Amino acid sequence: MLYLWIKALHIVALISWMATLLYLPRLFVYHCGAPVGAQQSETFKLMERRLLRQIGNPAMIVTWLAGLYLLYEGGWIVAGWMHAKLLLVLGLSAFHGLQAKWLREFADDRRDRSARFFRMVNEIPALLMVGIVVLVVVKPF
Repeated sequence: MLYLWIKALHIVALISWMATLLYLPRLFVYHCGAPVGAQQSETFKLMERRLLRQIGNPAMIVTWLAGLYLLYEGGWIVAGWMHAKLLLVLGLSAFHGLQAKWLREFADDRRDRSARFFRMVNEIPALLMVGIVVLVVVKPF
């Protein structure tokens, strides 16, 4: 029964983490249009920081911890699809790290990337998520 509760926690944490991964680049798009030093820019800084620190970081940690428990208890480590899933989850984690880097750049009023760039990279976590869901549900190998 504990396994099922941890599985539910894993899914809820993943949903929260994905919300952050999908919404933060959208905030960056809007932040690109706000003049440096303007109240709007300062508001975006606050929103971005709170989203990452209060939702994204804890959600990622819980997703990983619950996922590792499920991996061990379920005996999934030998499954080929799980190896592929872990690779994609590492990709999500790397993207999370990039978002933290971009957030620090905005916090320092550095605008090294365009709104178009953030619109494009906004698709990366969605594509990784599709791959993960397909692997978990279909278990193709």
